[in-house]
Formats: sequence, C-alpha cells, structure tokens
Amino acid sequence: MGPGVTCPWSGRLSGFQVRTWIEPVVASTQVAGSLYDAGLLLVVKESFASEAGGSSNYSANQSLVGYQEDQQQKAISNFYIIYNLVLGLTPLLSAYGLGWLSDRYHRKISICTAMLGFLLSRIGLLLKVMLDWPVEVMYGVAALNGLCGSFSAYWSGVMALGSLGCSEDRRSVRLILIDLVLGLAGFSGSMASGHLFKQIVGHSAQGLLLTACSVGCAAFALFYSLFVLKVPEPKPKKVHPTVDTVSGMMGTYRTLDPDQQDKQNVPGNPPTPGKEKSSQAMVALLFVGAIVYDLAAVGTVDVMALFVLKEPLHWNQVQLGYGMASGYIIFITSFLGVLVFSRYFRDTTMIIIGMLSFGSGALLLAFVKKTYMFYIARAIMLFALIPITTIRSAMSKLIKDSSYGKIFVILQLCLTLTGVVTSTMYNKIYQLTLDKFIGTCFVLSSFLSFLAIVPIGAVAYKQVLRSQQGERAEKQRS
Repeated sequence: MGPGVTCPWSGRLSGFQVRTWIEPVVASTQVAGSLYDAGLLLVVKESFASEAGGSSNYSANQSLVGYQEDQQQKAISNFYIIYNLVLGLTPLLSAYGLGWLSDRYHRKISICTAMLGFLLSRIGLLLKVMLDWPVEVMYGVAALNGLCGSFSAYWSGVMALGSLGCSEDRRSVRLILIDLVLGLAGFSGSMASGHLFKQIVGHSAQGLLLTACSVGCAAFALFYSLFVLKVPEPKPKKVHPTVDTVSGMMGTYRTLDPDQQDKQNVPGNPPTPGKEKSSQAMVALLFVGAIVYDLAAVGTVDVMALFVLKEPLHWNQVQLGYGMASGYIIFITSFLGVLVFSRYFRDTTMIIIGMLSFGSGALLLAFVKKTYMFYIARAIMLFALIPITTIRSAMSKLIKDSSYGKIFVILQLCLTLTGVVTSTMYNKIYQLTLDKFIGTCFVLSSFLSFLAIVPIGAVAYKQVLRSQQGERAEKQRS
C-alpha cells in the first residue's frame, strides 16, 4: 500500500484498501458480544429463578415474592462480582505481552488472540445452555477469555490499527467512526437478543438460538481477521517545526511529540526538556481523567442491568433487550457530536461536554420510577462516549506510532482493572442500598463523572499556556 492511502471513507477504494478496514471485525464482534451479554444475564437469571423454585411466578403471598426477588437480585449480583473479577484480572497476565508482540512483530496478534478467546467464551455459554451446566462453569469460561487478552488486548489492537491508517487531523473522527460502527452493531444485537432468547422455551434449551447466533458472529470475526484483514501502513506525521498550537479535532492539533522533534529537529532549535515533561504530564492527566470517568461509566452499566429487572421497572426479556439497545444510541449521538463540535472546540472541551452529559443523565437515573423516565435519562447521556475515545485520540498524537500497541493496552488494562474494582464496589453498594435508596450507585456515578473534569481541565490549561508560548516564540522569530 502506497503513501496515498487515506482513511477508509475517503479516496479511491481499491481492494487492498478495503481489506485494511477494521469495521467488519468490529461489527461482527460486537453483535456477538451484545448477544452474549444479554444471553448471559438472562441465562443466569433463569438459573437462579429455577433454583428458587420458580420465584418468577407471582403467588398469593406478595411479601414472599418480594423476598424471593431480592434474594435472586443478590444472587445475580454476587455471580457478576466473581465473573467480572475473573474476566478483569486474567488479562493482566497476557494483554501487555500481546501488545508488545503486536508492536514488535505483527499488528494482528493481539486482535486475533483476543477474538479466539471471545469465540471460546461464546461456545462455553452455548454448551452451558445445551447441557444445562451450573452457572459456575462460566467462571472458567471467563478465565479462558481473559487469558487470551479479552477486551483489553482486542480494543487496544483495534485502536492501534485505526490510528495507523489515518492522518492526525482526522484521527479523532476516525476513532469515533469505529465506535459508531461498534454502537450500531451492538444496537442491532441487543434489539434482537430478547426475541432470540424466547424462540426456544424450556429451562434446558432457552437461549439456545441466541447463543448459537453469538457463536456464529464470533467465528466470522475471527476468520475475517485471520484471512482477510490487512494492516494499513502508518500515515506520516505532519511537520510542525516551530508553531505549537491546539485547535479542534478536525483542524490542526499541534502538540509536542518528542519523537517527531527527534526526526524533524531544526538546527538551532533543540527540543526543550520542559516541553517534553509537559507532554508527559498531559498524558498522565489524560490517564487520570479516563480512569475516574471509567469508574463512573462502568459502575452505572453494571448496576443498570440489575436495576431494570427489579421493581419499579420490572422488565421482561424483550424490554431488557430494548433497554440495552438504547445504550448503543450514544454511539450515534457521540459520533454526530464529534463531527459538529470538533469544528469549534478543542479536544478537552469535547471531553468535558461528554462528562457533563453522562453525569447529568446518571443523576436523573437515580430517581427513575417509570420506563419513560429511564429513556429520558439515557437521552441526556447522548454524548457519554466522547470522553474515552477523544482521550485515546489525544494520546495518539503525543506518542510514537511504534508505541501505540503498548500505550493503548496499558490504558485499556488500567480501565479493565478499574472496571474490576468498580464492579465489585458497585455491586456491594447496590446490595446494601437495595431496600433503602436503590439509586445510590447512580448518584455516586454522577459525582465521579463531574470529578473527572478536574484533570481534563488541567490539560486544557496546559494546552492554552503552550499555545500562548508558541505564539510568542513565533512573533520573536518573525
């Protein structure tokens, strides 16, 4: 592939260019994942309901029914605490190594290995449904998935390929486009999940069609990545030898790149250690902002699935599928938000907008009593996807192309470890506040989302200072 290759949606579409698109892998993997997530929740719910002696049917004793429902909620919550711990901690053993191998040998190593784990985990759920295994077998399935790198290795590989195939001034839009594809695929899978789950009724077979479809999509993604997908050649960095400014994500985003300075250093203008330290500090602040925001987002998603199954909402399988699908709408609205706002705002401003959007929606979610109120709260979160994606884009402009795999996998491992801690913490808080104020977790998420704005604001302040210094230096030279 020659140097003329641009982003997938622009330029002449040769067959080789099409094979560099990561979107088909993302779409099929996400459909498989959304079917798996819904299927796992419904299978676990039905398993605990059957163990409780059919607690899902109402009897004359309503107080007993309420007690059984609370016990079922706690059992599901305890299952997910252990499941998420296993799934979140096991990638620590392999994900960084896969990222290093991807940087050193071949970019597809982390993606293909992780998708092998995805496929095996989907097969594990299918066998659980077919053979009526106990739900505890899913802990082993999660461990196998995690040892293959799980989402940490997979998504860091996807972000690396997406960053390589596009120039800096289009990278934020490129990455949010990948997220849009992921969201549309997840929406489709979630919308179909409830209907597919109900096709075959009976405790030993319920969910068979849904899990079989998940296995089929995961298998397609793995074989496509192995035999069709090609790695794009990296786009050359733009030369900005003097001016160091910051503007919108679709315009020029000129930030200090130590490696770029080494390559493009102008005689008489050596790179200053102060700027290098400033760049490192900005990356560290972006890490902190991403982690704190991820605490809020992951905790809300974990508890939300349990929240909608209990009174006052008490959703059925189809309603649960629709509710999970509504969460993927933010991929569309966040993509549109990036396209519009990036023409006028800096990256940091976009990140803050997304954090405010999510925090406000989480606060309203704490007081939801009716289904329509739930969808209003989700609508307020319309820009909730912008922060993490934009943070990745900003980081990619501050590091080497050859370090994308390692840096992205470190970030993803931090987010995964954060998710493990968050899942345990939020599930325990949810159990303790189940009979008091069920929206406690959502209030906590709202607070954390607003708190994450602080380090991002510090990054924005540093960018303004560097921009002013660059302008003064340019005036002195002229």
